[in-house]
Amino acid sequence: MSTHREATNLSTGKFVDPTPAPSESAHPEVGATSAPLKSAAFFIGAYCKDYNEDFLLCKDENNDPAHCLKEGRKVTRCAMDLINKLRENCEKEWETHYKCLEKHNQEYYACRKQESTFNECVFSKLVML
Repeated sequence: MSTHREATNLSTGKFVDPTPAPSESAHPEVGATSAPLKSAAFFIGAYCKDYNEDFLLCKDENNDPAHCLKEGRKVTRCAMDLINKLRENCEKEWETHYKCLEKHNQEYYACRKQESTFNECVFSKLVML
């Protein structure tokens, strides 16, 4: 019995979904790359917990992406709100932490000192968390 399997139906071109996106889905992006989002992930999770839970419950109800657009927009707006607050209050500390993550393959353990400084700033200046 051979363990080699033939690949079939592999597309060499880029997939383009011909279905137009619903107009109500047009919403601004969060505007952050993976390292800043990973750096702020714990705070986004805490700050946006209720919206995230509503979105996940909606996804459990119906796996159609269009079904949960309203809940998804609320999650995005919440994350954007927190990111703006981080920029206004702790930009230097946040940037130091996420640049460390970028430099160290996004591994938290390599950036604990910067994370601690960032956390102290957030907990002292953003008391809503």
